[in-house]
Amino acid sequence: MSVLIETTIGDFVVDLYIKERPKTSMNFLKLCKLKYYNFSLFHTIQQNFIAQAGDPTETGRGGESIFCQMYGDQARFFEMEAVPLLNHAKRGCLSMVNNGDNMHGSQFFVTLDEDLKYLNGVHTVFGEITEGFDILEKLNDAICDKDNHPFQDIRIMHTIVLDDPFPDPDGVDFPSRSPSPDERLLESGRIGVDEEVDEMKNKPEEEIEELIAAKEARTQAHILEMVGDLHYAEEKPPDNVLFVCKLNAVTTEDDLEVIFGRFGPILSCEVIRDRKTGDSLQYAFIEFADVKAFNSVDEN
Repeated sequence: MSVLIETTIGDFVVDLYIKERPKTSMNFLKLCKLKYYNFSLFHTIQQNFIAQAGDPTETGRGGESIFCQMYGDQARFFEMEAVPLLNHAKRGCLSMVNNGDNMHGSQFFVTLDEDLKYLNGVHTVFGEITEGFDILEKLNDAICDKDNHPFQDIRIMHTIVLDDPFPDPDGVDFPSRSPSPDERLLESGRIGVDEEVDEMKNKPEEEIEELIAAKEARTQAHILEMVGDLHYAEEKPPDNVLFVCKLNAVTTEDDLEVIFGRFGPILSCEVIRDRKTGDSLQYAFIEFADVKAFNSVDEN
């Protein structure tokens, strides 16, 4: 129930939870055996959050399950296995991306930080990295553009199934060897894996701080997108709505109204909580009665 994944920045081994996630594990194993993930780009990397791959279109909107190969386009996605609940509790969790309506295809991500509880119940943990943990540091250190796309080409080159308890499905033609890279891949405009890139080099300290702050803001936006509080990461809230993050776990709506009420009338105040446990996710939205009050916060 293991797969060796060879990438352009190193190799790692994942073990799958076939008992808890049989359908998701079978899907991943057969896609690996089909060489579906060969040359797949890590198209989105968010520092201290996730590194996502498995989309042949490299857009974050593509991919299909092994069941599409078996039953046709109507089986492009399959329903997520939600029980038992497995948490994104540590670095190196392997999780299948929720494509919407709790359906999965081929896209997956590995976690780059611990206790990403806001992903629990939204995406499906189905395995973990057991060897090659240095890959997590390399992914986390990747230099990315404003859309979290790595400047440097980081790809899965080969997937080698080490142990597969599931019989091969009928009607699927598994290749006897790995495919060769196509012309599109060879002409990639990204920086080569053997080239160096440092976006902080020769920049003044003030500009470096701005770059770091911008990265943190984009990561927060993508977190909100993944848990469903934003329709898409670049979406901006109304001009009178304040987003507050890094709250104390015990901070309540009443506390925030006391703190921010001095800037002007507040229409609503909501601490975002885990849907199952009710625990604070440590961020909130505060809606002021007018933009003037919102701007007063920004000025202070």
